[in-house]
Amino acid sequence: MKRYPRVTQAGFTLVELLVVLVIMTLLAGLVGPAIMNQLGGAKQDTAAVQIKDLEAALDIYKLDVGRYPSNSEGLQALTSKSGSARNWNGPYLKGGEVPQDPWGRDYIYKYPGENGGVDIVSYGDDGQPGGEGEAADVRN
Repeated sequence: MKRYPRVTQAGFTLVELLVVLVIMTLLAGLVGPAIMNQLGGAKQDTAAVQIKDLEAALDIYKLDVGRYPSNSEGLQALTSKSGSARNWNGPYLKGGEVPQDPWGRDYIYKYPGENGGVDIVSYGDDGQPGGEGEAADVRN
C-alpha cells in the first residue's frame, strides 16, 4: 500500500490571532495619545513659522514704503496697495493672500504693539487670549 504525504494546512490558531489582537490594542492605546499630542504641537509650530514669515514680509514692506501698515490697513497691506502707501512694491507674500492661522482664524495685527514694535498674534485653538497647551497664544 502506497503512503501519500499528509497534506497540512498552513494557518493561525484562534489563540495566536487573539494574542496578536491584544498586542495591537495595547500598542494603539500607548502610541495613539502620544501621536495626538505631537499633532497639537505641530499647529503651534506652524503658527510660529507663519508669524515669522509675516514679520519678514512686514520688514520688506517697511523698507519700501517707509513705515509699517497702520492698524486699519492691517496685514492686507502686504497683498494689495493702499492709497497712502508710496513706493509699494508688493505683493510681499507668496500666493498673494494673507494666511490664516492653523485653526482657520485671521492673525491679529497691531502697530504699535505692546513693546512699540509690530505685534502679530494667534489666540490658539480656543480663539481667546491666554490659555495653555493648544489654547495658548502664539505671538512674535
